[in-house]
Amino acid sequence: MSQPSIAPVVERVDTRKRYEILVDGKRAGLTAYRDRGEQRVFFHTEVDDAFAGQGLASRLVQEALTDVRKSGKRIVPVCPYVAAFLERHDEFADITDPVTPDVLQWLDTELH
Repeated sequence: MSQPSIAPVVERVDTRKRYEILVDGKRAGLTAYRDRGEQRVFFHTEVDDAFAGQGLASRLVQEALTDVRKSGKRIVPVCPYVAAFLERHDEFADITDPVTPDVLQWLDTELH
């Protein structure tokens, strides 16, 4: 008999400005952000191909957005995956801000 795998774990990694999802201790995916005042701007989400199709991206984003709510911040979904997730999960609508040209210009400066 093989050992059952450990449930995926989501961790916020402040030093890397991202949330990571770990499967059996190995990073399977991440969603990256930058903080802009009271806003947490999500700009990229990825899951390693080896872990595709397991619902990990959805779980990762769900837990990341729940953490944003607990922290008192607001969500800005620049990342297409996060934006699509929010369209299907209106429970975060009250803490979601629109993506504006100002946010995009600020993010471009932050990333370069």
